Amino acid sequence: MRVGILTGGGDCPGLNTVIRGLVMTGVKYFGYEFVGFRDGWAGPINNLTMPLSVEFVRPKYNEGGTMLGTSRTNPLADPSLIKKIKDNLATNKIDVLVVMGGDDTLGVATKLAELGINVIGVPKTIDNDLSATEYTFGFDTAVSIAAEAIDRIHTTARSHHRVLIVEVMGRHAGWIAMDAGIASGADYIMLPERETDLQEMCTSVKHGFGEGKKNYAIVVVSEGAVLKQSTDMVTQDESKDAFGHVKLGGIGKAVAKAIEVETGIETRDVLLGHLQRGGPPTARDRVLSTRFGVFAAHMIDEGKFGKMAALKGNTIEAVPLADATDETKTVGEEWFEVLDALKA
Repeated sequence: MRVGILTGGGDCPGLNTVIRGLVMTGVKYFGYEFVGFRDGWAGPINNLTMPLSVEFVRPKYNEGGTMLGTSRTNPLADPSLIKKIKDNLATNKIDVLVVMGGDDTLGVATKLAELGINVIGVPKTIDNDLSATEYTFGFDTAVSIAAEAIDRIHTTARSHHRVLIVEVMGRHAGWIAMDAGIASGADYIMLPERETDLQEMCTSVKHGFGEGKKNYAIVVVSEGAVLKQSTDMVTQDESKDAFGHVKLGGIGKAVAKAIEVETGIETRDVLLGHLQRGGPPTARDRVLSTRFGVFAAHMIDEGKFGKMAALKGNTIEAVPLADATDETKTVGEEWFEVLDALKA
């Protein structure tokens, strides 16, 4: 059996580890032959392929990024692109295509499954916003990187008696901001899941300033968070990506300016950006992504096409691909009490 693999959307720590687990398991136990499609959906559209052997993938256990390359190519934008994918899968004699990605990439996979192509999904996003799985690999790495960065930022804020705003990734889901903020002792955390009142935030921040107090504050902001006073997400410009998403970024700078005007306290912003998805995966992400890869190989053997590997508790199960993209998994209200308890 010939198995195609592609990785789409943003790069993510753990992708290479999934590929490693899938190829090593597939070759050893089932005799599969693997073909990698390069650069996301651009691979099967333009027939960009590379062989994947055990010898090639074995050393990739701790390597970040994706050995296959990636892109935000959207085949659903033009019906002719779907035909090209089907033709090139046939040309390469691909029996099943394993797709690793987030909601956009898996949305395309879901459509291909509906058209009768044997597809298996693996959930990938540092935002941890895919429904049907409790955690996605890459999330733990992103949180760890952000938390370590915020730990370091504390010393500058303390030395200069400033408010420092740290903007992290998270379009519609604030999981990274919440976990990194809690882990690093942030004074205030802004999430996309609820609007933030500027005056209430400023009052909370000012509690840390005064005689005998620490005289600095850290605010962690998810890139998709909004202020009640504006209610609009802050974008980099008017452009959109191939899937129609605006490019977020800049809420941290806007919040820093607003806090400084309201409080008179010197306030600076820090944008962590792509640092959160770069570098080697954490040990937890290496283990989780390996399990996803091994499980995907067994899904192929059992003919569980049109489904995705999903973490349920400590068990990995096969769930319908459509379940992964039905809705965005966001931070629930049960977490708001925790965040409110940690405010100054």
